[in-house]
Amino acid sequence: MDTLKREIAAVASRLIVEDGMEYGPAKRRAVKEMGLPARTALPNNDEVEAEVRDYIQMFCADTQPRELHALRLLALEWMERMAAFRPYVGGAVWHGTATRLTDIYIQLFCDDSKSAEIALIDHHVDYEPRMVTGFHGEQVEALSVHATSRELGEEVGVHLLVYDLDDLRGALKPDAQGRTPRGDAAGLRKLIEKESKA
Repeated sequence: MDTLKREIAAVASRLIVEDGMEYGPAKRRAVKEMGLPARTALPNNDEVEAEVRDYIQMFCADTQPRELHALRLLALEWMERMAAFRPYVGGAVWHGTATRLTDIYIQLFCDDSKSAEIALIDHHVDYEPRMVTGFHGEQVEALSVHATSRELGEEVGVHLLVYDLDDLRGALKPDAQGRTPRGDAAGLRKLIEKESKA
């Protein structure tokens, strides 16, 4: 990675950890903060994630593990609640870079795209429908809720991304680093158990 991209990634990592920004907006804000032209080449998400890990290690090592654990517990609670829709958790909560400002992203794989929404209505859950960028860069419907984390004592954004059941096949291909990009409830439980023993 060239020096300029590394500097952009470092500034973006601060915005992600300290302000809870998503990777794309954080990279664009970093370019703006650094006074660079809008068309400046940006680091990829893996490069930014490496800087996020360094930032957490340097500035948040005493608080981040507890915050991550709390978010994983909340994610598991929602995955169990939405078990009928084959939920998978991804992003920072799965990869271990989440902090208390990080939202939770859970992908649901449904036979009928409206069934998850109906389940929320049946359980009297207030949600906001929106469109977000999916794991292939496409627009995907998300059902966004505010859920209280007992461990953190505050509300966390939980976004339930609704995919067709057919999309599940491509969802589990390893990422560029060879990692599983998302995990089911059993996989998340293993991570939580490992944290509890650490």
